[in-house]
Amino acid sequence: MKLNGNYSKLEESYLFSTIARKVSAFTAAHPNANVLRMGIGDVTLPLAPAVIEAMHRAVEEQAHRETFHGYGPEQGYDFLRESIRGYYARRGVALDINEIFVSDGAKSDLGNILDIFDTDNTVIIPDPVYPVYVDTNVMAGRKIVFLDANAGNAFLPMPNGQKADIIYICSPNNPTGAAYTVEQLREWVAYARKQGAVILYDAAYECFVAEPGRARSIYEVEGAEECAIEFCSFSKTAGFTGTRCGYTIVPDALRFGGVSCNKLWLRRQTTKFNGVPYVVQRGAEAVFTERGEEQIRENLAVYRRNAKRLSDCMDELGVFYTGGKNSPYIWFQCPGFEDSWKFFDYLLEQANVVGTPGCGFGKNGQGFFRLTSFASEETTADAVERIETLLKR
Repeated sequence: MKLNGNYSKLEESYLFSTIARKVSAFTAAHPNANVLRMGIGDVTLPLAPAVIEAMHRAVEEQAHRETFHGYGPEQGYDFLRESIRGYYARRGVALDINEIFVSDGAKSDLGNILDIFDTDNTVIIPDPVYPVYVDTNVMAGRKIVFLDANAGNAFLPMPNGQKADIIYICSPNNPTGAAYTVEQLREWVAYARKQGAVILYDAAYECFVAEPGRARSIYEVEGAEECAIEFCSFSKTAGFTGTRCGYTIVPDALRFGGVSCNKLWLRRQTTKFNGVPYVVQRGAEAVFTERGEEQIRENLAVYRRNAKRLSDCMDELGVFYTGGKNSPYIWFQCPGFEDSWKFFDYLLEQANVVGTPGCGFGKNGQGFFRLTSFASEETTADAVERIETLLKR
């Protein structure tokens, strides 16, 4: 018996596990410290009332033989898929219900989608990047080529002629908060079609896009249905980080060598996935009702106000940053520090504020730092005051 040797090529610890250990050690040594956690992208506001009410009704259904639901369809119940289709239609994107697959979150599908692609494919991944893109391909033993995202291109790299089979794009981006325009994505779609490549498009933060011309879906670009798979999540849109529900769009038109990626993904899911619980899917369905969307807009407004407060802080300090306007993340250059981990320690020890060191997202993240707007308004205001006081010394 042989183990998968590719695991030995991974970093020893997942980024956020390292942060958790550091914070735990600090709080143990300083039990009276009021530590403000502005690092992980976990929401803090509760689920919307419309969602909770739908889930309560679904739980009640499970208590009666006549309305009990056992195993459901692996690709999701039609009522939720129709709700998702309507959400896209209201934004001008037409989907077929069979192109929509419900999952337990974008993170899972971003890793699992690789099952339908051969390991003998070259993967382009921007740097800095969400670690899951890199780690899942390292686990599989694929060749990875990194594309430089940096301050010079506003952390929005464009095609450079590199041969690629699989291309990862995250917009609005985690960790940098930068968001592509529709025109920029048009170049990526043309590039992928010319290369015969597939784009894996992570749209988990699409609900934060506010500026005109910035894309919320890659399918806003004509021809993207022939080269792109889109992943999205209810986690950031509606606070499902602990409830777990997402969806993946695999267009019928996406084919390589005459083989349908939609059919391959359906086969994979029906073999390896048992579906999202009925109660959760009923809650997710309520997200895209008129009442649900209104309530969720109120929650998102809190996070947007937090992001603006953090952006204003960077403007006040004269610090270079991206994000904030179309994203819950502020990605800024560490003032006075070239090492992101040293700035992490400095901010934790001197201001008792936890963020995420940029170097944990790749070599181009060195010297940068990420803060999230997902804390409460009170916590965000306190963190901003501490950061300004510290960095104005």
